[in-house]
Amino acid sequence: MVLPGVYHSSNGQLAGGQQEIAAVLYAGHDCVITGRAALHRHGIRAGFSNTVDVLIPATARRLSMAFVQVHRTTRMPDKTWLHDGIRWALPARAVADAVRGQMDLRDVRAVVADAVQQGKCTVQQLAAELNAGPRQGSAALRLALVEVADGNRSVAEGDLRRLIIGGRLPEPMYNADLYSGETFIARPDAWWPDAGVAAEVDSREWHTSPTGWERTQKRHARMSAHGIIVLHFAPRRIRTDGAAVVSELRAAIESGRQRSALPIRAVPAR
Repeated sequence: MVLPGVYHSSNGQLAGGQQEIAAVLYAGHDCVITGRAALHRHGIRAGFSNTVDVLIPATARRLSMAFVQVHRTTRMPDKTWLHDGIRWALPARAVADAVRGQMDLRDVRAVVADAVQQGKCTVQQLAAELNAGPRQGSAALRLALVEVADGNRSVAEGDLRRLIIGGRLPEPMYNADLYSGETFIARPDAWWPDAGVAAEVDSREWHTSPTGWERTQKRHARMSAHGIIVLHFAPRRIRTDGAAVVSELRAAIESGRQRSALPIRAVPAR
């Protein structure tokens, strides 16, 4: 199927990189591209999609066709990003539109974490989009935002949180800032204050700077120097060897509780 008024090659397919332009030509210049296409344009990882989602006013008369997915809405964005002559939804709206009812929870976590980690949008902006939009299909986004607001900033940390809850371990503090007096020590992914135990998710994917791994090692050394028991887990092991991870955490917590409490002050994640 081809779009009326849009040039196609002899085999009926568009050249790579031209789908967004074709979508605008079909849907009208007042449309706004959202969803995964907009996320890719903003540099947010969202997986591949062969469709382009466009927002048009509810009063407009256009139907989805070929690779163009038309969404009629009474909530046309007040602010957009104009780039290459195309209006793009801002990151928070693009995230909400992309994940609503179209991804499983783990993929939603990944998109939300990447958008927030990169500073493309805030948890508050995502929450505003969540509350303003339709409730249908929003359950995964709502849960992912709760986890990020609790301090879980990556999909791997979300997996660890689920493992801790499912394993009935004591509830830790997530991404708390640890201090010895006024001296900052570290911000572990999970912290059990009564046991002096910290859990770290070690993933090069979520520590992407060239010096990230070195910083992880220095953070471990600082925590160990203050008597903290530090356990490191790879994301793959959290997913595939959860029972052993829970067992190791439980043993460390029980051992830590047999010591005197460490003189460490923990400040909860904002």
